[in-house]
Parts: sequence; C-alpha cells; structure tokens
Amino acid sequence: MVETKAISYKYPGGRLIPYPDLSVQTGEALLIIGQSGCGKTTLLHLLGGLLVPTGGQIAIKGQDITRLGAKELDKFRGKHIGFIFQRSHFVQSLTVLENIELAAYFAGIPQNTNRLKSIAGELGISGLLHKRPAQLSQGEQQRASIARAIAHQPQVVLADEPTSSLDDSRASTVATLLQQLCAQHGAALITVTHDARLKALFKNQVLLS
Repeated sequence: MVETKAISYKYPGGRLIPYPDLSVQTGEALLIIGQSGCGKTTLLHLLGGLLVPTGGQIAIKGQDITRLGAKELDKFRGKHIGFIFQRSHFVQSLTVLENIELAAYFAGIPQNTNRLKSIAGELGISGLLHKRPAQLSQGEQQRASIARAIAHQPQVVLADEPTSSLDDSRASTVATLLQQLCAQHGAALITVTHDARLKALFKNQVLLS
C-alpha cells in the first residue's frame, strides 16, 4: 500500500536527510520514532505529498506520488490519504459532525451520515457530534480527529504526534483505537512520534536518528 525507496529531503541551506525504505500494507500499522529534529514530521509530510522529496520514490496504491502534478496530487491526497495532526485544526464555527463531514466533502465523496455516526460511536463521541470543537476535551478532540481522518475511507492514515498532549491513560486509549479503526476500515497507518509511551503499543517500528 505504501512503499518508499531511497527518499531524502534537503531544506534550503540545511543538511540532506536520508530516510530508510518503508513498506506498510493494508490494515498494518507502523510507528516511526525519534527525537525532535530528526525529520519525523518532514517524513510524514513527504508521505502525504505536502513536500516533494529531493530524491527517491513514494508509491501509494502503486502510484508514485512524486510524479504527480500539483492538481493531480491534491486530488489524490484528498481521496486516498487521511491526516491526524498534533493539533486538531477544526473549523470552530462548525459542529463536530460538520467538521468530520468536511473530509468526505473535499474528497468529492457522497456523504454517508449513518457511517460517520457509526464511526463516532466506535470512538465514543456520539453524544458530542452536535457540539463545537472548543467544547471538547483534548482527548475528545483527538477522537474526533481520528473520525475525520477515516471518514472518507482513505487507504493511508498519517498521524503526527497524536498523543503528545494526552495523559498516559488517554494516550493509550487513543493510540489503540487509532490502530483498531484503521485495521477495521482497511487503511495503512503510519504514526510519527517522540512519545516513548507508544513503543509498547505498536508491533512494527522504525527508529530515526
């Protein structure tokens, strides 16, 4: 599902960062760990097509996204990739349900409100869908972020430090739910973090130095 080969990235005036080759199949989860500054978030942005690598190939569903033009890449990303960021980035004027529905809207996928409510039920946030994001706790916002990331049925979910602002109990719950739902919905999950608490929760791991 996700295959990379010899990818690297160089910021203007910065050092060249080479990355190990990755392979993550449908329903699998990979944890990428490392200290701050080692290039974890940059790698996630490369995999999501938000940055263009200096060299190498990134294949998602057999498509080398480094060969796509800007408009093609936007369309591909919207349809096939879900993002979970460290901060939720919700539209504060919309309800939680409306925020979740945005992912399917921008992907051009017909809304399936019953499916979204079912996902919300699995995440334990059914009673929060009518609320505004600011009314949710951090843990509840992260659960809503997971729902938004898988709402449009992506093939790949990319999570950037999804538990860094949560206490131990909530971090474990969110990380476990994220893996379970991605596997259940047939999405490959790639999580980058410096949160050592997650090491015990992921079978497959890559250490960046």
